[in-house]
Amino acid sequence: MPRVLTIAGTDPTGGAGVQADLKAFMAAGAYGMSVVTALVAQNTQGVRSVHTPPLEFLQAQLDAVLDDVTVDAVKIGMLGNADITASVEKFLDQLAPSTPVVLDPVMVATSGDRLLDEQAEAAVRQLCSKATVITPNLKELAVLTDTPQAQTFEEATVIAQRWAADTGTAVIVKGGHLPSGDAGNAAVSADGVLVQVSSPRVETKNTHGTGCSLSSALAARLGAGEDLAEALEWSTTWLHEAIANADALNVGKGHGPVDHGHMLRRLAGLS
Repeated sequence: MPRVLTIAGTDPTGGAGVQADLKAFMAAGAYGMSVVTALVAQNTQGVRSVHTPPLEFLQAQLDAVLDDVTVDAVKIGMLGNADITASVEKFLDQLAPSTPVVLDPVMVATSGDRLLDEQAEAAVRQLCSKATVITPNLKELAVLTDTPQAQTFEEATVIAQRWAADTGTAVIVKGGHLPSGDAGNAAVSADGVLVQVSSPRVETKNTHGTGCSLSSALAARLGAGEDLAEALEWSTTWLHEAIANADALNVGKGHGPVDHGHMLRRLAGLS
């Protein structure tokens, strides 16, 4: 069983952040661990406040994990500022070079607001070169590459291929925010599209935490030894089921979470 670490912020209502990451790890067959970068007071209706603990405490968490547990894969989410990003980059240098690292570059809110200052954005761009794969949404892909936001899946894959060639990092292009009926994903390298996985669009408002969840499932499957194409196929299929059954959770008054556990309950004969 792969031992997978998430480094991210929190969500007290459980739909995103480290809470969602840990649920996704379990669903994907991994043992989950978490290091918290920020304590976020949020719910299905939005973010209310963010508390960033001292940098020394972040380092203490990272050291506590590394001193005791072999890390088979890492998922990185919310970082918040350049100092946190630099600390995480140093931590990655201590891992085995073959350790898969999935970076979900949390840079732009759903509203379109930029979440990081220029210094922090530059630090995240640098961190991308240390990742095995990055999973930006279309707004974040535009910020990373300093290009206009892609309006089609094909346009996004071209931008992602150029970025992959420049950084040596694979990119997941996500179709969820495009208007087409297919909300699937593609893994793109410097050589082009490695695999494209179709996924029927689900008409629901309950998609809170889908980015966190996809990147975490991907990290778990990579940590188990799958290649990127296999990991993306499994993660996309699992996430589609989680979204398709999200409405039945009845969690929150806003954009609710997906059902991370539906596949496990189905396989156990409980759904």
